[in-house]
Amino acid sequence: MMRYEGSLALQLEAEELDWRTSGKTRLEAIEGGGLDATRRAGVTQSFYGRVVAIVAIVIVLCAIGAVRVTLTAGTVAMLQGNEAISSQIKDLRTLNEDLQIERSLFSGSERIGRIATQNLGMVHASEVERLDMD
Repeated sequence: MMRYEGSLALQLEAEELDWRTSGKTRLEAIEGGGLDATRRAGVTQSFYGRVVAIVAIVIVLCAIGAVRVTLTAGTVAMLQGNEAISSQIKDLRTLNEDLQIERSLFSGSERIGRIATQNLGMVHASEVERLDMD
């Protein structure tokens, strides 16, 4: 090996011989922190908790929105049904008024008497007979 006086290479060569002959490993893995360790650590628990909370909030908001849309659609359908029924009621009331007018016209005693005498050839009775059954 090459050896340089006054350099660190001499010291490293000596230490290298020591750990090779002693059977110990010179490199030891030390668990620890540091910037590199935190970068390799991945997602922290607090970050994971925040992500889960945000996802839960989004799901709850979507569920509330779906319920609101369903209720609104049901309300609109009910209001349209009510409007259709109100329109039918209005039409039926108008028809009822027309029929009441026709009924009053057709059930008048003068009209019935005129139809009976002119169309059917009936005459008013000159005498009225009564029969008592005691």
